[in-house]
Amino acid sequence: MYLKRIIELNGTPDIKIITGIRRSGKSKLMQAYIEYLKSNFENINIIFIDFMDLAYEEMKEYHALHTYVEENYQAGKTNYLFVDEVQMCPKFELAINSLYSKGKYDIYVTGSNAFLLSADLATLFTGRYIEIHVFPFSFREYCQYYEDVGDKYELFEEYCTNGGMAGSYAYRTEKDRTNYIKEVYETIVTRDLAQKYSLPDTLVLQRLSEFLMDNVGNLTSPNKVSRLLTANETSTNHVTVGRYIKYLCNAFVFYDIKRYDIRGRKYLESSEKFYLCDTGIRYAILGRRNMDYGRVYENIVCIELLRRGYDVYVGKLYQKEIDFIAQRGSEKIYIQVSDDISGQETFERECSALLKIRDAYPKMIIARTGHPKHSHEGIEIYDIVDWLLK
Repeated sequence: MYLKRIIELNGTPDIKIITGIRRSGKSKLMQAYIEYLKSNFENINIIFIDFMDLAYEEMKEYHALHTYVEENYQAGKTNYLFVDEVQMCPKFELAINSLYSKGKYDIYVTGSNAFLLSADLATLFTGRYIEIHVFPFSFREYCQYYEDVGDKYELFEEYCTNGGMAGSYAYRTEKDRTNYIKEVYETIVTRDLAQKYSLPDTLVLQRLSEFLMDNVGNLTSPNKVSRLLTANETSTNHVTVGRYIKYLCNAFVFYDIKRYDIRGRKYLESSEKFYLCDTGIRYAILGRRNMDYGRVYENIVCIELLRRGYDVYVGKLYQKEIDFIAQRGSEKIYIQVSDDISGQETFERECSALLKIRDAYPKMIIARTGHPKHSHEGIEIYDIVDWLLK
């Protein structure tokens, strides 16, 4: 999917920037694209710089980077420039912007999630850029990886705890898998973000992140979180909490989902929900503590909607809440997510909020039903496993 997206952008004048959480596969995607170009085009020149490789150590100065690229330019060919882990070259943006302005390179860049933030891109790159955002593996990708396992429900149970950090799949034991995920997460929180924002210590950031993991799907505000953290002997204030939440979202550890008043047709600023980029991180850090599967499913559905290119909001209608409003162009879907809707009371509760919405956009419930898709009063009922594999 990501490779197809990059191929669509081949030859466009924009700087192509591959972003995503650490270890989500950005460098692998770049390598796959280079192999695609080599296999399908002849009159091309590929300039590749990997700052993780000591062979490129001397280019970690922006003048040297610029000079190296210019010296390797080949007239009469399509020149592709690939720079992996670009943040390891201080002031890299000066070199990239200068090369971009010459109009003779098709430029692709990856960088560590904490140093090449979506929020910074407009400031860093004065030319036009397009962001290709890479998520951890979807359930569909997980099933493709473990294609020898025939039972999709067994795979889904595993996916809820193993998650989509594909690097962890190389390990044979649960302990080694969770340690891998834990190390990736802790590197982001205790090193990347601490370094990027010059944090004096990371205790508040760690406790805040664990709190958000434990409260996925709950409405959250900095005031509320700061009071709870302070009550649990982690002294802080709402300003610090608000700032640290932004840091965690900038690094793609969490995604913030804002609320939308369906009846009033306006966005609500008072509180929002935060969803973890991958449920495997929650399990690695918190274990099975408070393993509320309804909220785990909600988290998986939210990230899948973002992966499919939807803008996602939490809906409010009178005193009821719609888990997600998903919009993509002119398409809009109202979605409720639940663990088990086999009980009549639970089923009616999930339906009632959707039935109060008076417009004609599709409405659906996604739950662990174990049954084929069916309808109830115009609401489509999906088994979560089937919906994720759609």
